[in-house]
This record gives sequence, C-alpha cells and structure tokens, in this order.
Amino acid sequence: MATGNERHRAVAQRCVMAGLLLLLAASTAAVYVTWSGTLSVLLALVLIPPLLLPLGGIARHDRRTYAWATLCVVPAFLYGLTEAVANPKLRPVAATVLGASLVFFFALVAYLRVTRPRPGDQVSRTP
Repeated sequence: MATGNERHRAVAQRCVMAGLLLLLAASTAAVYVTWSGTLSVLLALVLIPPLLLPLGGIARHDRRTYAWATLCVVPAFLYGLTEAVANPKLRPVAATVLGASLVFFFALVAYLRVTRPRPGDQVSRTP
C-alpha cells in the first residue's frame, strides 16, 4: 500500500502530465483558430516548442526538470493574457490557453512541494 506522500506524488505527476497535454492542446487550438500564414507559424514557434522541451524530464520524473519547466509556461501565459484582454474575437481561445497555463504551472509547483526534500534527508558535504 502506498503511503500518503507517495499517493500525493503520483497525483501531482498525473496532474502535471494532464496540465501539459491540456496546454499543448489549447496552444495548438489557438494556432489553428488564428491561422493566417506567417504570423501563425511564428505563434506556433513561440507557443509549442517551449512546452515540448521538458517532456522527457517530466516523463522520467526528474525533479529539476519540473523546476525549470515552470519557466516554459511563460510564453503561453503571456499570449493568453494579452489576447484575452486585447482581442474580443479570440477571447474564448485565449481564456482556454490562460487557464491551461495556470493549471500546468500550479501542478508543477504542487509536485515540487510534494517532493521537497526534508531537512533531515539532506546529506552534508564536507570540504
């Protein structure tokens, strides 16, 4: 039987993966809805590759990847926030991207909090 911490870790891992897939789907939908040629290709290059970078480390459950993956959310968050405020026509798509980026970010932070090493678990280094 899994302990409470292991259960929380497993739930956090599933939430991170679900948040990442949701954000990838929302970003792809945003590119598809706004497709107009060169600018849409640029939008795709800004939104999607940063989300694919941490995929391998997240699949391997590398804690350091979860930490720097929080930075990969920034382009999608900024796009969603900007378009939700400035473009009424794209507001539903932008709100979806914004919400998905927040879900992914908070899932990453939750995983980092659950897997935080305890003070007694740290190994002291001697010079």
